[in-house]
Amino acid sequence: MDLASVIGLVLGIGSILGGILTGGVGIGAYIDTPSIILIFGGVIASTMIRWPLEVVKATANIYMKAIFANSQSPKVMIDEIIKLAEVARRESVFALEKVPVEDKFLKKSVTLAADNRPPEVITSILGLEISAMEERHAKGADLLDGMGADGPAFGMIGTLMGLVAMLKNMSDPSSIGPAMAVALLTTFYGAIIANLFCIPVAIKLKQRSKEESTRMNIIVAGVLGIVAGENPRTIREKLESFLPPGERTAPESKE
Repeated sequence: MDLASVIGLVLGIGSILGGILTGGVGIGAYIDTPSIILIFGGVIASTMIRWPLEVVKATANIYMKAIFANSQSPKVMIDEIIKLAEVARRESVFALEKVPVEDKFLKKSVTLAADNRPPEVITSILGLEISAMEERHAKGADLLDGMGADGPAFGMIGTLMGLVAMLKNMSDPSSIGPAMAVALLTTFYGAIIANLFCIPVAIKLKQRSKEESTRMNIIVAGVLGIVAGENPRTIREKLESFLPPGERTAPESKE
């Protein structure tokens, strides 16, 4: 679980509720059914019009992963690749097929290597896999960015509707309050949707996509090194070039 995302969401929701509860008017004043229908219905409708249904369904899954799933450390992946390289050097590249591998992309890469596929074929197949992943994540981020823009937009529509209702009934003072509630609360709901649930998660998803791309490229470089018969130490040095300098293995001192 990604604690930063969870803490951020809990803190954001808590801050809003805290502000409401200490504002002196009670939480009931911030609940308006017409505003909720307009904002949530409008944002969902706009999203469904803009994107195919399969993209919307896939984004729901990606959204949950972006918030709750922890990305694997590249250093851990490098260690696993080095273990595979040692097996291939000690036995043969064909022995990799018998080694249990949990990561699906690494498993696919190892299988291609064990099948004695040429390096250019391995690079092509795995490159397509990386591109497909990046495209899926890019669509998800674009969808969330769009929802982040739609929230305040429908909030403005609700504000205009509330102002119209208020101006048409100026002779009835009792109608001014409900009309103003719609006008203000739709903007309030739209801002929450955009700035707490959509735009931050879209940014997180873009970052997750970069991390996943780096991890997958590490796997590709590692498997190609194994296929080429490179020394595991050389493979490690090559793969650790993906890491920040502070996370790389310190070179062994020579006596």
